[in-house]
Amino acid sequence: MFPLMKLFSSNKTAYLALLLTFSVILFFTLDLFLGSVHIPFKNIIAIILGETTEKESWRVIVLESRLPKAIAAILCGSALSVCGLQMQTLFRNPLAGPYILGISSGAGLGVAIFIMGLSFLGVSTANTSLFANYGLIISSVLGSLVVLAILLSIINRLKDIMTVLILGIMIGSVITAIIGIIQYFSHDAQLKSFILWTMGDLSSITTGQLKLLAPVVTIGLVLSFMVSKSLNAYLLGEDYAKSLGVNVKKSRIVIILITSILTGSITAYCGPIGFVGIVIPHLARILSNTSDHRILIPLSILLGINVLLIADIISQLPGLEQSLPINSITSLIGIPFIIWIILKNKKITNLN
Repeated sequence: MFPLMKLFSSNKTAYLALLLTFSVILFFTLDLFLGSVHIPFKNIIAIILGETTEKESWRVIVLESRLPKAIAAILCGSALSVCGLQMQTLFRNPLAGPYILGISSGAGLGVAIFIMGLSFLGVSTANTSLFANYGLIISSVLGSLVVLAILLSIINRLKDIMTVLILGIMIGSVITAIIGIIQYFSHDAQLKSFILWTMGDLSSITTGQLKLLAPVVTIGLVLSFMVSKSLNAYLLGEDYAKSLGVNVKKSRIVIILITSILTGSITAYCGPIGFVGIVIPHLARILSNTSDHRILIPLSILLGINVLLIADIISQLPGLEQSLPINSITSLIGIPFIIWIILKNKKITNLN
């Protein structure tokens, strides 16, 4: 606790963290308040506190739709941001991230096999909600782990990071092709379910799924902070990390496992959500002007939560019944940001 307080002793960093914390509270509240059905704010508070309200339908909307969705945005934003930060450091590539490197595609392949492949073989994935929940998250984590393992074996043989990035994109394309073949032979119901999943959706997550997702993400984030020392050492290369006494092989495996678990679990229930893992780490570096992961990880978490809550608010089209895919919103936010950095000649290629 005290070392963390010392890290935030800088007035600028402390004010930034405080501002981001207040903005998280603000956007979380707005996410609960805004929607196609107008619910008075005092009634929302009463429902969350377990008090009685005027309409039973309001309680259902808040507790079974808006609240789980807002919590999912918090988990998703924090997990993907930290995954992107770890991948950029591990691969020493400013464009590395779960979406670009094909890690999300690997998780998507696991989900596709679980949703459509098993159904094609005559195995029902809906026998029990327990089987569906655990099967979905396990298949997604395994898919992301396979892609990360392939990328790691490639980076050990190739020193050119850009080549690794291109190969990661190619792996993602191959996986997309395999998913397309699975889709071609799948039934209509499973196909529709999978297509909706690919668009990214926070609203479909249930309270039962959150009970599984929340502890998994929390453990992953805690472990990420625990490997901050190794991540800092990686910034100057593996040789420097070894000179500091870091077990490079062991720490690399741990980082890969953490990233696979976080990416796989989030992708399983929320779908592939792009550009958050790329943009947020750069934004955290620019705002904090540091490369210390003990600071970057908490800031990335706060920034990621803010961005996902904002994206969810926008996707709801407040006042209308329609909602937009969350993946489209994050792409519209992320791509202009990357272009802006390039045009402003920001040094996104420098991770040190």
